[in-house]
Amino acid sequence: MPSQSRDAVLYRMVTRDHVCPFGLKSLDLLKREGFSVDDRPLTTRAQTDAFMTEHDVETTPQTFIGGTRVGGHDALLQHFGKAGDDDASGVSYVPVIAVFAMSALMALAASWAAFGSILTLRSAEWFVAIAMCMLAMLKLRDVEGFSNMFLGYDLLAQRWVRYAYLYPFGEALAGILMLAGAALWLTVPVAFVIGSIGAVSVFKAVYLDRRELTCACVGGDSKVPLGFVSLTENLMMVAMAIWMMAGHQVAG
Repeated sequence: MPSQSRDAVLYRMVTRDHVCPFGLKSLDLLKREGFSVDDRPLTTRAQTDAFMTEHDVETTPQTFIGGTRVGGHDALLQHFGKAGDDDASGVSYVPVIAVFAMSALMALAASWAAFGSILTLRSAEWFVAIAMCMLAMLKLRDVEGFSNMFLGYDLLAQRWVRYAYLYPFGEALAGILMLAGAALWLTVPVAFVIGSIGAVSVFKAVYLDRRELTCACVGGDSKVPLGFVSLTENLMMVAMAIWMMAGHQVAG
């Protein structure tokens, strides 16, 4: 049972060169839980080392409630029953949700600015284009890390390794040109080819081979499982390419 004391003592590192973020989070958490906090900053490296030696701990911050050491920030979360929000396996869809939500809002905002209405055909087109650009940006943060993950399932990359390095640039190019509505002669084939190969690769790896892999869709440090999300990303590119090609033919 957690202690009933509402008094806490917090030791956290606050030096000229470093303010511990977990110390600030611990302080904020304690206050939000209604505790009276005796905040005791450790202002030098020597002071921090001496504290850790005295209490036989390896890290700061450290919280004491009712005279009993609770521990660091993770231990404090657990103490208040707030741990365990993330899946134990480390799986997270948060990056994907953030990308698609922001892409949708940006597309709606652009549509409002351009046409005075959020529900337009262009807003749907812009949503796909912006999402492609944002996903490409996440991959381009660490192309090497992305390629390592991508090579685990993409059929063309496994035959031609350089494709794993070119893919993010192709996605970015297609997204930017779609956003501009320009160079359809280049945009359409690039989006169609990389989207089609990607969709087939994901479908084979997940639904035929039944492999459990991590999706490279949001970059090399992704915790998103390979499956519906990556398949959707690729099918969006294919659908957008077909839509743009059909629209161009009608306009012509």
